[in-house]
Amino acid sequence: MITDPKPAARRLARPPLSLQSSVQYLRGAGPALAARVRALGLMQVQDLLFHLPLRYEDRRRFTPLAALADDGEALIRARVEHTEVRYTPRRNLRVALRDPGSGSGTGPGAGGNHWLLLRFFYFNEAQAKAFAPGAWVRAYGPVRQGASGLEMIHPEYRLAADPAELVPEAALTPVYPAAAGVTQTRLRGLIQQALDLAAGDPAFGAALPGLPGPETLAALRLIHQPQGDADAARLLAGTHPAQQRLIREELLAHQLCMRVLRRQVRTRPAPALRGAAAAAKELEGALPFRYTGAQQRVLAEVARDLDGATPMLRLVQGDVGSGKTVVAAAAMLAAARAGQQSALMAPTELLAEQHALNLTRWLEPLGIATCLLTGSQKKAQRELAHKAIADGRAQVVIGTHAVFQESVRFARLALVVIDEQHRFGVQQRLALRDKGPDGSSPHQLVMTATPIPRTLAQTIYADLDVSVIDELPPGRKPVTTVAVSNERRPEVLARIGAACAQGRQAYWVCTLIEESDQLEAQAAEETARQLRAELPQLNVGLVHGRLTPVEKDAQMQAFKNGQTQLLVATTVIEVGVDVPNASIMIVDNAERLGLAQLHQLRGRVGRGAVESQCVLMYQPPLSDAARHRLEVMRTTQDGFKIAQCDLELRGPGEILGRRQTGLIGLKMADPVRDSALIPPLQALADDWLQQHPPLAAALIRRWVGDVEKYGQV
Repeated sequence: MITDPKPAARRLARPPLSLQSSVQYLRGAGPALAARVRALGLMQVQDLLFHLPLRYEDRRRFTPLAALADDGEALIRARVEHTEVRYTPRRNLRVALRDPGSGSGTGPGAGGNHWLLLRFFYFNEAQAKAFAPGAWVRAYGPVRQGASGLEMIHPEYRLAADPAELVPEAALTPVYPAAAGVTQTRLRGLIQQALDLAAGDPAFGAALPGLPGPETLAALRLIHQPQGDADAARLLAGTHPAQQRLIREELLAHQLCMRVLRRQVRTRPAPALRGAAAAAKELEGALPFRYTGAQQRVLAEVARDLDGATPMLRLVQGDVGSGKTVVAAAAMLAAARAGQQSALMAPTELLAEQHALNLTRWLEPLGIATCLLTGSQKKAQRELAHKAIADGRAQVVIGTHAVFQESVRFARLALVVIDEQHRFGVQQRLALRDKGPDGSSPHQLVMTATPIPRTLAQTIYADLDVSVIDELPPGRKPVTTVAVSNERRPEVLARIGAACAQGRQAYWVCTLIEESDQLEAQAAEETARQLRAELPQLNVGLVHGRLTPVEKDAQMQAFKNGQTQLLVATTVIEVGVDVPNASIMIVDNAERLGLAQLHQLRGRVGRGAVESQCVLMYQPPLSDAARHRLEVMRTTQDGFKIAQCDLELRGPGEILGRRQTGLIGLKMADPVRDSALIPPLQALADDWLQQHPPLAAALIRRWVGDVEKYGQV
């Protein structure tokens, strides 16, 4: 007898299930479901173990229909009395349930509280037929008062002919982050299979030195399947021993991963730049100001790094106006004096142009050739820049990410400065390894004007040494900050008119909820038109994201030169713009912005010797959170205090943006809540890399995945 070999061949082709298998091979999954859960970051079976609940539902006991209350969630078991499809006005399936033996009545609204209506707006014919009179239903969902009495809309349910088949759950029911087309029931089933597979994986039974609490698998089982109210309450508070164990694991995996990335960058040598201290003194002699004590301290730290033959990996944090760019300029001068090149990468063309102006002004009198390279330059300009970079004539290169495109070849790149690092991914730093000559890696100096609390910096910048410029240059006047309602707009306009009549200048910043260059441009143009009508004695400039770089530069130059007194702008000016004569900052609808952005905007004024003001105009009524933000801005100018408040209010993901949230990749740990755990785990990470490298690699794979992929966020 000849048989078709195809079914057997297909069975043999299916790989044995393991935690590294694709989700599609789990029972009841398949390629279509695997594609849907990929949106949740679930590719391998192991990923399901760390897809953790958002909350828990109590389905451990039935609530009688007579005891149901409006606006609560409940698990019920009842019998179908009748089913119908109505058009009122939308097509919907209505299933009337009743507790048997609960008295007379002909349907919901009759016979007391012993009826419940289930309503479905999305259903098929098979579902409608399944709700046959006499069938038993177990349903869970929110209960609400409808026109015909209490009802549940689209509850989770099961049907059976015998009520004995419908029993409550033995444990609390987890609710997970979900994706379109993936039900909670399906997710729970997949996670249960992952837990069963993990039970047979020896890696999950291995002891992890230095980590207290239950073993990994026991902790995961408890989190996915808590056995009581106390467990759930402690889990949601982040205090359960099982949760603490996994939080430590995750933070340790993160520290290990960042150390591995750091090692990768430092595997190749870097050019030793031994004249950094002398270059810093040379630059100070050419500047019209002296370094602050904080700048001197950070310059000494940078000089020590540059003196070595391994790549510097240093983050310089400093508040707005603290002088980070001067530190970068001294390092770039050191590279040039050593016959090497340096490059500065900024996140926006406006900021790159501002850096180019400052570095050219400071370095060209010392005989250093600078070069600007951006994506919007004309082809001929870019080609000239490429040639100057390739033959080494351009000693200091400034630009956007275009600086590090494959087509750009450096003759001898020794130092890279990255401004506003949180706008870039780790992989963009790793890619710089390939830009140095003869297998060497350039030194890296990373700057940020977004103050980050130390606990968060220890997590997010674990691959970098951190320096802090915590002192402002002398002569900087504090900025008086006030919050006023839009109803007081005439007073604000009068204040602007009076200040500009005395020779001062002002910013008026427009904010929009929608992130759209076009809408922001329209709002800014309308605001400028209105202000020109209200303040006809002033020249009003306009800057927004849809202007070309040439147009932006013309507007900014006119403002810097004093040709325009009032500059209307979108938040495009939050970084990089320096006009010492501007002494008033108006932020319209300030309640829409976060603390970090408000602080950056305020930093555009107070840069001269004149007392400055920041007016935060808001549209009442204010939410509690908005009121708190404006109060923080009104009472402090310390960027690190503001960053800590912002972190507590919004969390690290909101502050750092989606790219950086992905970079942290934390599922359970919270850098604020768990800050006390980080220092001992840093020491433990160093110990593991020395004593237990295979365990370290396994823990990174478990929580983070592939190290190189991690860096590509």
